Amino acid sequence: MSRYEEGLSVIEERCGNGKDNIISLSTIAMEPGADGAPRPYVRDVDAYYEDGVFYIVTWEKSTKMQQIAKNQEVAFSVCSQWFSGNGVGVNLGWVLDPNNAEIRSKLRKAFADWYDAVNNEKDETCIILAIKITRATVIKDHGAVCYQMDFVHKVETAEGKII
Repeated sequence: MSRYEEGLSVIEERCGNGKDNIISLSTIAMEPGADGAPRPYVRDVDAYYEDGVFYIVTWEKSTKMQQIAKNQEVAFSVCSQWFSGNGVGVNLGWVLDPNNAEIRSKLRKAFADWYDAVNNEKDETCIILAIKITRATVIKDHGAVCYQMDFVHKVETAEGKII
């Protein structure tokens, strides 16, 4: 098993298997900071992980979706799991779109305790956001093991050094 595959195993153990994960999701604000430079914007969201992608149910008109529409690059950190990285945010559209049926079913199961209380699926602005991971850092054993993972090329980079 390659180190990249080892890292994937750690991610699957921590975040997979139908878990409801809380991730901090960072986007770039639409308005610049005081110095004119882009500034980050972060919030915690519930996310379902599968095969290198986090899935989030949200509203198309939310601040995060407006920001992602202007800049798809995002950063994330899985709360208390020593797993963080970058990805590309993709609006998969309305949760009831037939193309979303399989992932919707998994989201409803993972988020069963609260899904219906906070989502109005009849509203076509209730959408699925996919965060397709491009790179990530996974730390094990309080830093004794570190995986620097390139999800695009499916390899480990930087020889596992914390960067």
